[in-house]
Amino acid sequence: MEQMNFHKQKLFALIAAGVGIIAMFLPWWKISFFGMGQSVNGMRDLGIVTFLGFIGAGVVTFLDKEKTKPYSDQFKLIAAACFAGAGLFALIQFLRQTSFASYGIWLAIIAGVAGAVLVYVIKPEQLEGTKPPSPPGPTSN
Repeated sequence: MEQMNFHKQKLFALIAAGVGIIAMFLPWWKISFFGMGQSVNGMRDLGIVTFLGFIGAGVVTFLDKEKTKPYSDQFKLIAAACFAGAGLFALIQFLRQTSFASYGIWLAIIAGVAGAVLVYVIKPEQLEGTKPPSPPGPTSN
């Protein structure tokens, strides 16, 4: 079997997508009334679009043929858009009903924003812990 070594950028994106997918099944709203409680997960209404955004971000990572290199420009844009869309739709769901929000919706929002930042904003060199070489300075004689 072929060994898959992912670039750190893609590995972190897969982790963020996985956290987002798990957050979809956690309670997004919790309502308690006279000691009885009811919780609702994110798999309804716009939450399904959020779920599809996290799935899309994960799929884009596997579609890129160069797994050991950072995202190419097109895949980087698509993955960041999937994460941003997932975070945005989770935020819209949160704003529709803020008073009973639970930890699942917060986790989905954080995973969407973190995934978009990891993919689009942070440069791959920063994830590797190496700095690009600085240009040579003036020499003194």
